[in-house]
Amino acid sequence: MAGSVLVLNATYEPLNVTTLWRACSLILSRKAEVLEADPEREIRSPSTTLPHPIVIRLVSYVRVPHFTSRRITRRALFARDEHTCQYCGGRARLTLDHVVPRSRGGGSSWDNVVTACAPCNLRKSDRLPHEAGMPLRRAPRAPHPDLYLTLGTRSIPSVWHPYLPARALAFVEDTTELPFAA
Repeated sequence: MAGSVLVLNATYEPLNVTTLWRACSLILSRKAEVLEADPEREIRSPSTTLPHPIVIRLVSYVRVPHFTSRRITRRALFARDEHTCQYCGGRARLTLDHVVPRSRGGGSSWDNVVTACAPCNLRKSDRLPHEAGMPLRRAPRAPHPDLYLTLGTRSIPSVWHPYLPARALAFVEDTTELPFAA
């Protein structure tokens, strides 16, 4: 079983994206209900048949802890910076750059890393942006929690759109394909 399933809280707010296997487990244990399913597919076992879930809703409300900044990954960083070099605006050969270089005591935190194309990263070297004459297009900051809703999936099915905040959709380039389509 392959695919991604959007999980909503009992209040219909998106919580996360999970695997098809985990979604079926939640449905069979009656902890979730299917809101959207693929009409052309079913999940079958010797004793039961389930619709192929695309969106599920938890039956009981789950209290979500206050968002704390998550660890930095290239995928999250590039999504935050909209796959654009923060120095020149280019979209090719992207790398991670420390605004205050690590050699000068800069840390790996959301407010000190940006997306940079390889030529800009090389040109900046171990200097500060103003020393290199390379101002940032926008100041780096921790991404909004909505970013993480869609990072775990390659594409977003159109059926998810009504359930997701616009900010989460803005981080995904191709939102037309189903994640489990062959």
